[in-house]
Amino acid sequence: MTLPDKLAEALGEPPAPEGTWDEEVGYVSAAALRRRLPAEDLAARVRELDGVAAVEIQGRGFLRIVLTEPVLDAEPAAVPYQPVWPDFPRTWDNPGFVVRYGHARACAVLRWAGQLGVGGGFAAAELSDRYHRRVLRVLAELPGRMVSREPGWEGYLLRLALAYHDAHERAPAVPVGDEEPGPVHAARVRVADVVRKVLPGPDRL
Repeated sequence: MTLPDKLAEALGEPPAPEGTWDEEVGYVSAAALRRRLPAEDLAARVRELDGVAAVEIQGRGFLRIVLTEPVLDAEPAAVPYQPVWPDFPRTWDNPGFVVRYGHARACAVLRWAGQLGVGGGFAAAELSDRYHRRVLRVLAELPGRMVSREPGWEGYLLRLALAYHDAHERAPAVPVGDEEPGPVHAARVRVADVVRKVLPGPDRL
């Protein structure tokens, strides 16, 4: 069970990611108010989880939760939505192209990683660049959207794709030039794999 799953179990619902995650991995939860439970009890339950750095009670019972490092679910839930976007024009003005190209780029990263020998375990601490942190931040919304009455899938998929395009271009997942494969590349490739599973589209464009 991943840490986000454990948070959802402890709170009775998925918490919502907060901020950009550039420097701090934060969540907020109104579970105490919605479930009419003492905020102190829920906070104590969350503090016991490995990977939780701090829990603060704010206002009438909101919890602000800070994790020690970013999180990533290697097997994200399948988005129960198939957008109907036109294939053309294949420009950045077409949300369908942006999303499908994001999926194709993530697939390409996995192919290149295999050819270049990028491998090894996933270390979340390696994802210190703000571009991949922002991809993780968008991915962290997925559990909450899965149980929402108004998940807004079209906007979500577009935001994820745009965040991933930035990460792909500004913080490459595969070695460049004479650079040797390292743990940072393995971590970024794992992010590409998760993005590939969430974004719909063909493996090649």
